[in-house]
Amino acid sequence: MDDIVRQALAKWPNVPHCYGWLGLDARGDWYMRDDRVQHSGPFPTPKGSLLRHEKLLAFIHRNYDRDAAGQWFFQNGPQRVYVELEVAPWVWRLGSGHSITSHTGQTAKPAACLVDEKGHLYLDSDLGLGLVHTLDMAQAADAIEEGLWRPEEVCSADLPPRFGFVRSPAAGQPGP
Repeated sequence: MDDIVRQALAKWPNVPHCYGWLGLDARGDWYMRDDRVQHSGPFPTPKGSLLRHEKLLAFIHRNYDRDAAGQWFFQNGPQRVYVELEVAPWVWRLGSGHSITSHTGQTAKPAACLVDEKGHLYLDSDLGLGLVHTLDMAQAADAIEEGLWRPEEVCSADLPPRFGFVRSPAAGQPGP
């Protein structure tokens, strides 16, 4: 977490949390969801506005974390902005030697491989559960064929309770 964020938290400890305004899709892209988008339906339909500003994305990545209830958030100064997850809290990109890097740029060590009823491939790691990016499926198939990863079949609905994450923190909030 950035020092400036820690200082803001100390200065303004009681800023209300924000729900429904930020989404992470299955490709590791961030979306801003204003009131109009939120009233049009839950994430990911509609997604909202794709965030492209590199410094903002870097700030989000450095301050992305989870709370004790498994809800992922971006700590924006004193305000905690909870993230709507399309699939999982991490999106993995594969590198040389089948290394994995998260959508935030953090490297991780895979511990288990899973595949759901939709054909989505997940890796559990020292950072937690993440979805393998669609552009890296050929490389992931190579790792499976080489015996490096052995996919376990899972039901996608079982992933949040099993791996301790919440896909929609906003769904648990009282309505307007």
